[in-house]
Amino acid sequence: MTGQNCLVTGATGYIGGRLVPELLDAGHRVRCLARTPEKLRDHPWAGRAEIVRGDVTDPSSLDGAMTGIDVAYYLVHSLGTGSGFEERDRAAARAFADEARTAGVRRIVYLGGLTPTDMPVRALSPHLRSRAEVGEIFLAASVPATVLRAAVVIGSGSASFEMLRYLTERLPVMVTPSWVGTRCQPIAVRDVLRYLVGSADMPTEVNRAFDIGGPDVLTYEEMMCRYAVVAGLPARLILRVPMLTPRLSSHWIGLVTPVPRALARPLAESLRHEVVCADHDIAGYVPDPPGAPIPFDEALALALRRIREARVTTRWSSASLPGAPSDPLSTDPDWAGGSLYTDERELAVEARPEALWRVVEGIGGENGWYSFPLAWAIRGWLDRLVGGAGIRRGRRDAARLRVGDSLDFWRVEEIVPGRLLRLRAEMRLPGLAWLELHSDPPAPGESGSCYRQRALFHPRGLLGHMYWWSVSPFHAVVFGGMARNIARAAERAQDGAE
Repeated sequence: MTGQNCLVTGATGYIGGRLVPELLDAGHRVRCLARTPEKLRDHPWAGRAEIVRGDVTDPSSLDGAMTGIDVAYYLVHSLGTGSGFEERDRAAARAFADEARTAGVRRIVYLGGLTPTDMPVRALSPHLRSRAEVGEIFLAASVPATVLRAAVVIGSGSASFEMLRYLTERLPVMVTPSWVGTRCQPIAVRDVLRYLVGSADMPTEVNRAFDIGGPDVLTYEEMMCRYAVVAGLPARLILRVPMLTPRLSSHWIGLVTPVPRALARPLAESLRHEVVCADHDIAGYVPDPPGAPIPFDEALALALRRIREARVTTRWSSASLPGAPSDPLSTDPDWAGGSLYTDERELAVEARPEALWRVVEGIGGENGWYSFPLAWAIRGWLDRLVGGAGIRRGRRDAARLRVGDSLDFWRVEEIVPGRLLRLRAEMRLPGLAWLELHSDPPAPGESGSCYRQRALFHPRGLLGHMYWWSVSPFHAVVFGGMARNIARAAERAQDGAE
């Protein structure tokens, strides 16, 4: 059976953003449910899919989204959103299942976490327990469900891969928690997507969970050692320290890798459990082609190749960081009458607008922020210490940006190619902040281009006002230097091209 009408939730996330084009290429029709549809606007597949506004935590928004759907993919969870996330996950799953039944959906497909076969659900880490409970809710519902259970997903940009990559690359000698000796069965993201797409055509009578994994069963220590080999690094020395708890481990992971503590802690807690597939029954419904499932070393090599070639289509940070602000730009009418601080800069640039735009769009990540690197680094470290994203999330692509991309501790809120880049801050602040970078044509009769830069801050309470006035003396150095250096970089780039 082909040509299903598919609803994909979580399309702004790591797996969902990769699943949509796979479903389209397989001949299915896709509708994406997103709280912020604008984040999907610049994806290469956006013109081929229907995008609707909705939220799985708001049942009323699911009604229209489910209409005419055959297969509904549930790829959302409340990982790292603080206390109460388990009840939020349960409520969202029940509402989704109820709406699917009402709309006549033929099948629900859910990607959950692999759990130990000999351990009761109540004994699992909160993260794995929530994943397991959501799967049980779907299997007990009236709509047939396929629940895929995976452990560590290996692919360019996945949170699990980023943890493994940065820990191994940055620490030739590691003092590690005891969970590095726990066995797990990693799986390549390509195989996860293959199973998800194949689940759309399962027979109606199938209503069960399937364990999915690669051909290798490894400890996390073995995974780090094999990563070093595949990446061409010297052998790593790993020393286990039993007293490193998941809480302490999450701080350690947060300091060494780009993965913030809010996400690192549930991932570290899950690694305490041995997660190995109990069966490979999925192959009876989604047959394995030659060479699949992909071996661990090959999955690593594929992920590293995509990073080198700058072809990372989605990253773990594609989804918004838990707790980060998601409010629209403060020029919306709802903000009328509120306090809004601004810092505005404007410079004439002896370079064409397109040369200036290339510098603007290339900002952040390895290219930096063109001003006082130490100040940006310190601000990033302070943000990490209070559980924020920090400045090390980098970029998905070294040269191109799209709406929804994470960019260090910013997120791209709007981009008008050649003209405007608007970033929304996802650092921990007593208020909301944006940064706008403009590349404008010159005034009539003049040559070159005009660079305009605007920082905006909407304070929350007295602390917000105090924050702005405490940092404003440094704006001339940070924002003024940034504007001047961007202008110079554009002029140098144009001179070099000529």
